[in-house]
Amino acid sequence: MNPLSEQEIIRREKLGKLREMGIDPYPAALYPVDNTSTSIKADFKEGKQVNVAGRLMSRRIAGAASFAELQDSDGRIQVYFNRDEICPGDDKSQYNDVYKKLLDIGDIIGIEGELFKTQVGEMTIMVKKFTLLTKALKPLPLPKVDAEGKVHDGFVDPEMRYRQRYADLVVNPQVKEVFVKRTKLFNAMRNFFNEREYFEVETPILQPIPGGAAARPFITHHNSLDIPLYMRIANELYLKRLIVGGFDGVYEFSKNFRNEGMDRTHNPEFTAMEIYVAYKDYNWMMDFTERLLEHCAVSVNGKTNSQFGDQTIEWKAPYPRITMRQSIIDFTGFDIDGKSEAELYAFAKAEGIDVDATMGKGKLIDEIFGEKCEGNYIQPTFITDYPKEMSPLCKAHRDNPELTERFELMVCGKEIANAYSELNDPIDQRERFEAQVALADRGDDEAMFIDQDFLRALEYGMPPTSGLGIGMDRLIMFLTNNPSIQEVLFFPQMKPEKKALDLTEDEKTVFDILKKQTEMDLNELKGQVGLSNKKWDKAVKGLNAKKITKVEKTDESLIIKTI
Repeated sequence: MNPLSEQEIIRREKLGKLREMGIDPYPAALYPVDNTSTSIKADFKEGKQVNVAGRLMSRRIAGAASFAELQDSDGRIQVYFNRDEICPGDDKSQYNDVYKKLLDIGDIIGIEGELFKTQVGEMTIMVKKFTLLTKALKPLPLPKVDAEGKVHDGFVDPEMRYRQRYADLVVNPQVKEVFVKRTKLFNAMRNFFNEREYFEVETPILQPIPGGAAARPFITHHNSLDIPLYMRIANELYLKRLIVGGFDGVYEFSKNFRNEGMDRTHNPEFTAMEIYVAYKDYNWMMDFTERLLEHCAVSVNGKTNSQFGDQTIEWKAPYPRITMRQSIIDFTGFDIDGKSEAELYAFAKAEGIDVDATMGKGKLIDEIFGEKCEGNYIQPTFITDYPKEMSPLCKAHRDNPELTERFELMVCGKEIANAYSELNDPIDQRERFEAQVALADRGDDEAMFIDQDFLRALEYGMPPTSGLGIGMDRLIMFLTNNPSIQEVLFFPQMKPEKKALDLTEDEKTVFDILKKQTEMDLNELKGQVGLSNKKWDKAVKGLNAKKITKVEKTDESLIIKTI
């Protein structure tokens, strides 16, 4: 356990004093909240009696009176503490001792009061009575504003914010708005489907066979059954079983898990929406997807466009449609049509694309497209008609059996949706699964398993169906102008938290600069730190000895990086 800071020690001492006074700092009884900061401002009436609750976020004490700010789930409102209003009798301890000395910024309090406006017209609550509801033992990481209005010491370090999202939400109000919009997106999509009488369902997260996608699964073990189980990588095969069972349209917002790398657009746990509609094809689904995303953009942001970095994304339908073959021709001049696996491999190698001998035709084409084409599509664009090898669950193209009736929707160089005319020929499906097994035998650890029960379901007959999957986390990134998936997940996966180390002031100075970039030229960092040679050498050696940093030699210079 880390040692307590001076402020934490003082707050615990105050906690003890409150208990000595007979005040429970964590009372069990409900508090009768009847208003919020927003409802008060929307329906303000001078003299109205209100009960509110929230965190004490600032205060300006001037003897017998004090203005403060209370923050609730809606926002902030000014409150006014007056000693004689709170303590009309001779005993002034509730104001002089409890409010002035024993409360801290971050404490959660309930307030009974009366509305009034200050001389400058600010809506304010005159406090008649306050109740401590929760004593905060850690100080909030609140930013400081100097006399010139400049903000200092803001809670902006991404790693700290993601690890302590609870503190992030309190001190950075704009973060909450992202998650409010995330919920609006889910509600908008759900309403769009429900209006068309599609049925929301739930399918298993623990599965005997990981199916529906090409991905590396997480594996666990069921003790009672003594069998391995896999965490869901996709829900596709279960939703199709329901189409076999007679549902005309089913959808699910599913938590999926893929045992793969993490970066700005990937988290091992993510949310996907998948919908399957009987008697439709991928052409119908493109039209449906355009209308769906236009509806979602308006529901989330009130307009059909959204800002993402320097780009303005226009979500209004219709979107361009380009075949994968044509896209690769456009950006490389290479025509994949009729090419053998050896020819595709040779082209990819010649272009400097990272491929290996375990990859079949489908993976090679996917790597070529991903490296050379995908990043060029900023506005929503459908890439259609994928080679058969890339799509083992997709129906062969009606005009070219070497292709499939599939599309992916690209936005800002990333795929956010994937859709098929679903393969419903059980014999063809079995052959495709067997081809995946052959790839697994060559070392492809993302190749699909054969799902015998799903094949049996298809043999009972699945009507012509189109399916669509949308990455919800990635979509909300584009709708809220967040380039990192960690910003749109309440609790993204993180590396294990390193235990706090006792750093000297000079070591801390060096590390605080380095951790913002993780890697720097040693001389450049030395120049920014501004320590004497002796102090610099001692600080770097200390960080290296504590295994926080390491120094490596390159062809040009020495670099220092965090471990």
